[in-house]
Amino acid sequence: MDIPLVIRQRLIQLGLEQKDLAMAAQVTESYISQLLTRKKAPPAPERTDIYDRMGSFLKLPSGELAKLAELQRRETVKRKIVDPPAPLFNEIRNFVLHKCAPGKVIEVRTILEKQPFGELERLVTQKLLDVAKRIAREELRNEEWLRMMARFGHRSYEQMRVIVLDFLDTDVFSISIENCAAFLDPLIESWDIDLETFSMDIFLNRRVTPGHPKRFEFVETEPGQPQEEEPGFRDFLQDRSLSGDASKEEIVFLRKLRFKTRRPTPLYYYRELQNLRDPLHFRSSHAHTKDI
Repeated sequence: MDIPLVIRQRLIQLGLEQKDLAMAAQVTESYISQLLTRKKAPPAPERTDIYDRMGSFLKLPSGELAKLAELQRRETVKRKIVDPPAPLFNEIRNFVLHKCAPGKVIEVRTILEKQPFGELERLVTQKLLDVAKRIAREELRNEEWLRMMARFGHRSYEQMRVIVLDFLDTDVFSISIENCAAFLDPLIESWDIDLETFSMDIFLNRRVTPGHPKRFEFVETEPGQPQEEEPGFRDFLQDRSLSGDASKEEIVFLRKLRFKTRRPTPLYYYRELQNLRDPLHFRSSHAHTKDI
């Protein structure tokens, strides 16, 4: 038994219509219709409150719809692994190039045209998606932000909630023009890449989302040393009360801190930032010691 079947049966049993369910879930009636006709896959349970809203409205046991959704999504992932990936649409490539730093556009375009859907195209597109999806996950329950984004794109609040749910399920193999128009375009101001080291900087549109530029880079590390950004550091950056006045140089320093076993909290990075700024913690230059 799958989600569309369960929902349709409950609607019939309760004498309700799709539009009633759409209002309860705060999404469009079109989205519910596509969900019930299997034109859209169920969204990830951990990313949305839609299952709680629908389950409560349909008088189903708590968590039942979310469990069914997770099972369906696993089956979908298995099928995707078997199917070969399709290249990006030309419109999406043009959008990605439009956001590229002006000084790199020609060089990057040449590489992409020689290697369609090659390593560089997948890397850049995926990192742009990663940044935008992280913001979407953080703001999914923020009604004020969603309404702002809806006004920005001349959409309704319910339409924007649907767009977010779809966008969170997008990957580099399934990105659409609508994904670009709804999220990548307003959220991403520009991006730049070093074609020798493949370090990449992504600059956000400060009018719609706060935050520092995001940097992705390949760095040499010791065996066993964590290579991904510390969760506590990510939380520190997201909490503007802790990181709001941190400079670019300070952020770079804090990002490079590595820990073998213990995981630092956002508060640790705040205190480390204050220590870095305190002149009492550093010797003067005449002591023949270099400052950080």
